[in-house]
Formats: sequence, C-alpha cells, structure tokens
Amino acid sequence: MGYKLSDIIQNGPSKLLTETPNAQPAIMATSIFILRILEREFNFRVTDHFDVTLGHSLGEFAAVVAGGYISFQDSLHLVRKRAEAMSDATKHAIEKYGGEYGMVAVISHPEHMDSLIQAIREFVGISAEDQADLPPIEQVLIANINSKNQIVLSGNIERIKTLIAHVRQFLGYDPRAVRLKADSPFHSPIMQPAVTVMRQLLEEPSRAEGREKEDVVTFPGKLPIVSNVSARPVCCKKELKDLLARGCLDTVRWWDSIKYLDQEARIRRWVGVGPGKVGRNLVGKEVGMRGKDLVKGGGVWAITDPSEVEEVLRGLEDTANLMEDDEYSE
Repeated sequence: MGYKLSDIIQNGPSKLLTETPNAQPAIMATSIFILRILEREFNFRVTDHFDVTLGHSLGEFAAVVAGGYISFQDSLHLVRKRAEAMSDATKHAIEKYGGEYGMVAVISHPEHMDSLIQAIREFVGISAEDQADLPPIEQVLIANINSKNQIVLSGNIERIKTLIAHVRQFLGYDPRAVRLKADSPFHSPIMQPAVTVMRQLLEEPSRAEGREKEDVVTFPGKLPIVSNVSARPVCCKKELKDLLARGCLDTVRWWDSIKYLDQEARIRRWVGVGPGKVGRNLVGKEVGMRGKDLVKGGGVWAITDPSEVEEVLRGLEDTANLMEDDEYSE
C-alpha cells in the first residue's frame, strides 16, 4: 500500500485514520485480523462453522476474503483504490458543482417503511441511471436499506433535507433523520467513477505471492457469498466481479439479504466479525434462534475484539445440538 497500515491503526493520528482512503482498508484489515486470530489461536476453521458469508457495504471485501474468493493482499489493494476513487469523486463534485455531500440515516416505524421508500423513489428516481443526466448537486439515492425501520440516503445534503421535508409534508408522519459521519456520499450517483475504477482493477492479475499471473478472483470460493446488490448468492466469477464493482454505487440491500438468509436459506446462527457491532445491531432480534431464550446471544453474536472469541465459541458449541432439532435442521 506504500505505507504501514498497522502504524496508523495503532498510533493514528485520528484525523489521518478516519480519512476514507485509510479508514476503509483499516476496517477491512481489522476484520480479517480477528478472523486470522480465530483460525490460528483457536483452531477455528471457517468452513466447519459457517455455511455462507456476506458483508455490509465495505464489509463485503472482508466477506470475499473469508469465503475464499479474493486473497487478503488483493482485497486490501482493491479497498484502498476503491476508497481513493470514492474520495476523488467527491472532491470532483465539490470542485465542479459546489454544495455539501454526505449520508443521512432515516428511521421510521416498520409499518411506514414501504410507503417511505416508494415516496423517496418517486421523488428522486429509482436508481442511479435515472439521475445520470442530473448534476451531482441534485443527485440523491437510497444508499442502504438496512433493516425493517432504517434506510440511508446519500448525496447532496440540501437535497436530502428537501426530500425529508417533502416526506413529512405529504406522507403525514415524521421519520427521524440522523446525519452520519461520512465524508463522502457512498452508494450515490456521484460514485460512478469508482465503479469504472473497480471494473478495471478486477480484471488485473492477482498481487498475492504465488498467484501473480492468476485472476484476482477465485471461483467458486470455500463458501457461498450473498451480494449486497442482488441480495442473493453469487453464481459465477463474472457476476461477482460485476456486483463488487456496482457495490460502489448501487443500493446496499442488507435487509433483503438478511430476509433471504433467514426465510429461504433458514440460517439460524449468525456471527459478525470486525470492529464495531453495527452489523449485529442491524440483524438484531429479527433473526437467530427465536424462541430459544436460554441461548446466550439468541444465535446472533459479534466478535469485535479477541477477548470476545471464547464466549462466541462457547455459544456456537452450546447451540450445536439445538441445530439438530427439526426447526433448525436447515
């Protein structure tokens, strides 16, 4: 990467660490470091314990490493270049059009969520393609559908404020809006240049030692992977490359992915690995081993620090026999 990432993670300064080109590789690397500790110190084999992998937005690049699709070295390179392209796209929009850009979480009652999403799409257009001819200062997209009661809007902040005011006026209820600490409008039409960069990078040969002339993507991997873009398992190498590139721009369909795994794939035990517990909180009480009150964690765990590993491993061991029950047989 041209610098020692571990020094920035350990020593900062915070301002340097939180810049997008540093923060995103740091988050991905920390997730994989925790996974490697599981493997090396606790003899934890991913394929013995997990049936499928997925990651939220940037977390998808940790998921492809865990699933055996891309090496850690290649994923780290991709994440760094992706972050640089996203940061550059934002700077270009500001320099050319002015304005302020970012992301805003919108929280609403679950009963209102479908009508809220429909109203927003009618106001701004369904997808990035619908806004292709608009200057960035007018572009807004639903960046994430995170849960049954939370979405995230991304783009020009003033236009987002106008959109939320429109929703409050015409839908007759008042969703809560929270500005996120994001220095770029990720998953908005402004990120189109990053998609082009990612498509090019994903066609380059691997940078991993011993794989220098091989494709950067291995398919199939060790585990199925569910895409943020399609909310379904990836079927081939070409599709994986396409979806990873589109992930810079397209809506993160996290809630659809979770519902697919819960309702169709019947996944009952969930383990999040990485800094912070956002993923675990987004899964929350909606999935897991429902009705099993004696199961610590409810079948949904998060490992954000090596000190939490043993507790999660005990939880997996304690619930192994329950998985033999008819309700959890799949």
